[in-house]
Amino acid sequence: MPATASPPALRSLRVSRLPVGIPRRSVAVRCKVASFAPTILTKLQKECATPLPVLRHVADAMAADMRAGLAADGGSDLQMILSFVDSLPTGNEKGLFYALDLGGTNFRVLRVQLGGKDERVIASEFEQVSIPEELMFGTSEELFDFIASGLAKFAEKEGGKYHLPHGRKREIGFTFSFPVRQTSIDSGILIKWTKGFAVSGTAGKDVVACLNEGMERQGLDMRVSALVNDTVGTLAGARYWDDDVMVAVILGTGTNACYVECADAIPKLQSHNSSSGRTIINTEWGAFSTGIPLTQFDRDMDAESINPGEQIFEKTISGMYLGEIVRRVLLKMAEASDLFGESNLEKLSTQFVLRTPHVCAMQQDNSEELEAVEAILQDVAGVKSDLNARKIVLEVCDTIAKRGGRLAGAGIVGILQKMDEDTQGQIYGKRTVVAMDGGLYENYPQYRRYLKDAVTELLGSEISKNIIIEHTKDGSGIGAALLAASNSKYEHDF
Repeated sequence: MPATASPPALRSLRVSRLPVGIPRRSVAVRCKVASFAPTILTKLQKECATPLPVLRHVADAMAADMRAGLAADGGSDLQMILSFVDSLPTGNEKGLFYALDLGGTNFRVLRVQLGGKDERVIASEFEQVSIPEELMFGTSEELFDFIASGLAKFAEKEGGKYHLPHGRKREIGFTFSFPVRQTSIDSGILIKWTKGFAVSGTAGKDVVACLNEGMERQGLDMRVSALVNDTVGTLAGARYWDDDVMVAVILGTGTNACYVECADAIPKLQSHNSSSGRTIINTEWGAFSTGIPLTQFDRDMDAESINPGEQIFEKTISGMYLGEIVRRVLLKMAEASDLFGESNLEKLSTQFVLRTPHVCAMQQDNSEELEAVEAILQDVAGVKSDLNARKIVLEVCDTIAKRGGRLAGAGIVGILQKMDEDTQGQIYGKRTVVAMDGGLYENYPQYRRYLKDAVTELLGSEISKNIIIEHTKDGSGIGAALLAASNSKYEHDF
């Protein structure tokens, strides 16, 4: 699901206290009930508020949890997973490399011809393939045979500007965005399937071995030289063009962040020796939970989720959940007042019927009568609305987007703060780039602005001039190919 992003000015809220078309005998009661919607809104705004002290507490807690997670497995909410990516792209890479991105109901295959510092990316192309639903519930062999078959068909079309040096095997970077216990740069054990997948025979196995076996069965002569998650791929893809990239954040349906860490700052790092003295740490920050301002709507949503008590940060800042929180607030308002008149609330009572793109679209409505808001409420939620109701709806949307964006900004500052403390000011004292990807950040301007505003508030105007928050569209795909190149078993002809 694409997500969304930054804030327009809050619209003034004037709620009519004169009910229309109500029998005289019930006017007094309905007037009293009508006042419940703005009362619920005021309480929501208070509970979702993220003033500077709250943001600072979240940033400090994020930094502290990072340290605890690096000290020992299970030391904090943050898993702080070692990626085994020690060699980042430098721009010197040359040759033909492939990438496979599996993270949902589609998989994407990509190839890129790299020309070193002078020519960089000579050519690139990709294809996207939908995974049949039955394979999401089938066997491991069936799924990986299908993926390998798609990859083989894509490889057959190679030509033109793409050429593989004689005697070399094609190498591929594998972006696998499911929970994995990474064991090396090119191996990782699947912990469990998520995102609607229930494939048998894969959990507890090396997913690279599963892909390699599938490629062998398809007669495809290709080798996985890097296994990465999408956030690590985003950092690598952005780093190829800009040496100052130190952090990558994905804000889409879900969310995660990774960053470049010094190997000697990882107490739990024992057997792995980094060749560069640095490695990328995958924080899995969606599990963070300290100091987050929550409402009853958040608690109810969490309690009814498939993972109660888990992924609390993700549930307050990511595209999967923002629309659902708004829906719950509007349903409560509709049940407690005549916000939507006598509308049938059946559709509005359906979980996840209101998605974050709907919330974003409503916030982009600048028309005098808020026609887009009216249409979305009618078509998606099945409720009729007057102008005052639409204004309340927009305030609810803005409240939830504002909290999410500002908390995401505080999380970014927490990562930067930890890095800066460990390097005696080398992060805040120079240009440092945070690479952002994901539909929520890309498409929701209000959310995006709230995030950047929070970073500036926390760091101050001078330091924040050095922190560049930069959108990197679809960076994880090419990033995986670049990591395949920088971790190639062949010597580069630099």
